[in-house]
Amino acid sequence: MQAFFSFTRMKKGVEWRAFRSALQCFMKFRSVSPSVTDSPSVVTAPKRFSLRVALWLLDNPRLADSPNVKHFAGRLLKQPAREGVVAAQSRLGQLMCRECGSARDRRIGHDLLRQAARAGDLRAQRELGQIED
Repeated sequence: MQAFFSFTRMKKGVEWRAFRSALQCFMKFRSVSPSVTDSPSVVTAPKRFSLRVALWLLDNPRLADSPNVKHFAGRLLKQPAREGVVAAQSRLGQLMCRECGSARDRRIGHDLLRQAARAGDLRAQRELGQIED
C-alpha cells in the first residue's frame, strides 16, 4: 500500500488529505470541537488481555526464567488480581511466594493463594498444600 498525502493551507485552518487505496481519510482542523473540550472518557484495556499476556510470559519456557519477565508479568497480574480474577490471584500468589524475598510479599502471596483456593482453583490449592507441609 502506498499512501499519497497532499497538504493545503486554507483561510482558517489546515486541511489534511490522505488517500489509501479505496479508503479516503479527510480531516479538517478549523476550530475546537465540543468532543475535545468534554471530559475525556476513560479508556480501559480489556481486563483479560493483560492476564493472557502475563500467563503467556510465565508459561513460555524461554522467557519465564528471566527476573525482568517475572516482574513485568507480576505487574500485569496485579490489577486483575485486585478485581477478583481467580486465575490472576493464583498465579500472582505463586509468583510472590516463590520469587519474592521479603516476608511482606510472601504474606501477600499466601493471602492471594488462599482467596484463589477458596474460589476453587486447584493450582492454588496444591500450592497452599505444598507451602503448609
